[in-house]
Amino acid sequence: MEAFSSVTGIAVAYLDDDVNTDEITPVQRDLHPDLAALLFRRRRRLDDGSLDPEFPLNRPEFKNAVVLVAGRNFGCGSSRESAVWAMSAVGIRAIVARSFSDIYRDNCLKNGLLPVVLARADCARFEAEVVAASGRSDVTVDLVRQMVTGPTGYAYAFEIESAERTALLEGLDDIGVSLRENSAIADFERRAMNEMPWNARVPG
Repeated sequence: MEAFSSVTGIAVAYLDDDVNTDEITPVQRDLHPDLAALLFRRRRRLDDGSLDPEFPLNRPEFKNAVVLVAGRNFGCGSSRESAVWAMSAVGIRAIVARSFSDIYRDNCLKNGLLPVVLARADCARFEAEVVAASGRSDVTVDLVRQMVTGPTGYAYAFEIESAERTALLEGLDDIGVSLRENSAIADFERRAMNEMPWNARVPG
């Protein structure tokens, strides 16, 4: 998993509430999909199949956005990880939302994408800054300092559990976190072999 410490760049606002994973990445049958093209595929196109120039991610000023600013309950619905992979495929490294679906947030953390929820009193101000900037000024999301700096330079603090922060900073997925305890695991296996040798026997 790619480590995350901080990211600076353009933020794009898509503030609808209850955006579900089927909207983020619709169901498809391709075993090797173009994840970047899959992101918001239905929402990004008009009835004739052409790109909707008004959809935020289609606008040229947001072409290289690295932060998505979202509404409430972002990523609700199914547990499909492609709804996180597609964000990474277009360069999104952090999502600042009013709230997340628990499963979606967990998938973000396991794939190097930082999910941020600001204090309720800060949400409206930050969203207004991003909308007003319209891609003309950068934002910074800093996991080390646990701060989001908006386009005007105003900084907002955010909370994250210590274990989640460490895993992101070190680029550790669940297996990587477990392997940090590799020596303790090996010690346990040696003790188990001595104390319970019958467990190591292979039947037949």
